[in-house]
Amino acid sequence: MTAVAATSDRPTLAPSIPRQLFVDSGYVLLGLPLALASFVVLMVGLAVGIGLVVTVIGLPIVSGTLYAARGLADIERLRLPAVLHQPRIRPHYRLPEAGANAWRRIFVPMRDAQSWLDLAHGILRLIAALGTFVVTLAWWAAAITGSLYWAYDWALPRADGEGDQDLAQLLGLGDSTTARIGLYTALGVFFLITLPIVVRGCALLQASFAKAMLTGVAEMRDRITVLEEQKRAAVSAEAAALRRLERDIHDGPQQRLVRLAMDLSRARMQLASDPAAAGRTIDEAVAQTRDTLAELRALSRGIAPPILVDRGLPSALAAIAGRGLIPIELQVDPQLGTPAGRLDPAVESTAYFVVSEALTNVAKHSRATEATVAVARQGTNLQVRVGDDGQGGAHLAKGHGLAGIADRVRAAGGELLVVSPTGGPTEIRAELPL
Repeated sequence: MTAVAATSDRPTLAPSIPRQLFVDSGYVLLGLPLALASFVVLMVGLAVGIGLVVTVIGLPIVSGTLYAARGLADIERLRLPAVLHQPRIRPHYRLPEAGANAWRRIFVPMRDAQSWLDLAHGILRLIAALGTFVVTLAWWAAAITGSLYWAYDWALPRADGEGDQDLAQLLGLGDSTTARIGLYTALGVFFLITLPIVVRGCALLQASFAKAMLTGVAEMRDRITVLEEQKRAAVSAEAAALRRLERDIHDGPQQRLVRLAMDLSRARMQLASDPAAAGRTIDEAVAQTRDTLAELRALSRGIAPPILVDRGLPSALAAIAGRGLIPIELQVDPQLGTPAGRLDPAVESTAYFVVSEALTNVAKHSRATEATVAVARQGTNLQVRVGDDGQGGAHLAKGHGLAGIADRVRAAGGELLVVSPTGGPTEIRAELPL
């Protein structure tokens, strides 16, 4: 997940059992003709290409075969989400360099590992497709013919020979019509009940093999990329926080402490010559001390507010709203403040940071008259929304206040969405994984 102003794909909800049965059946039954076509095209192309490689003509044929494998693999990737209920993932194939000549372009797919995995899948998938096709077709046939046996038993010819016995007789149930219909119907009902399970297993077997070959490496690369981005975001967020803290300390408490030292030195010199002036100077020093303590408390709230640690996210956000310069409406799940509903400290801290920084930006830049903060669980995520009725125009460009929020959210593995048309209103939405 990335902290960009866009939504990401979500896994689709699982359909009903009958619908999933027909989806899985179609996937498996269509898989065999596709596997046969892939096997024939790729085996012929590979054999011809390797056979003619000594004449140089074979190299373009091998390259074309790899491109064909890539196209067939893309067809399979389009079919996978319906079975696996996961978003489609397409690997990033190696591309030819700008200005590359024809021969360099021919060698591009040969230097791409994923292209060879596509080729291997296109050839080997026939094994899995053939087995799952036979099992699925046999289970469907047994379920339909068995459960409807009572409807056509009368039309079946019967053997008159003494050595000819049907299954009911072999099992000792007799040769009556009732026994025969009852046995075959019961078998049909058994196959019908187990049909969704068996077909689902066949579809998952075929789809899992395709996923491992066609998207496994891509998923690993994407995961590595996401982790690298999260690491960079965490470093950037930490560096920005340290720079802001250093600036705030330098501009606030440090200057007040310098003046406090000067006032105390002046008061010491005034004690002998002008005690009244020394008293006024000491009073000013006491005021400076109070102001310094207030600023230090404000800085500590931005780092690790005690109320967040002690009483949880709802109380901490209520404290932020109480200090707001404009009316702030809170819509926070109260369960987040109970011992059973408390979030992971890292998630709580990130959510608090998002709300605090977003409201700071509202106060500084939005010209809003009111704001709304909503925090609640949404499935496996914590959704944080901060909206205002201001002038809009907020964005995630570097150098703006929202960039630091985006880095913090991305470091936590979440997403940040900003909707802020010119003229307003503005909504900042963060999705944090729990």
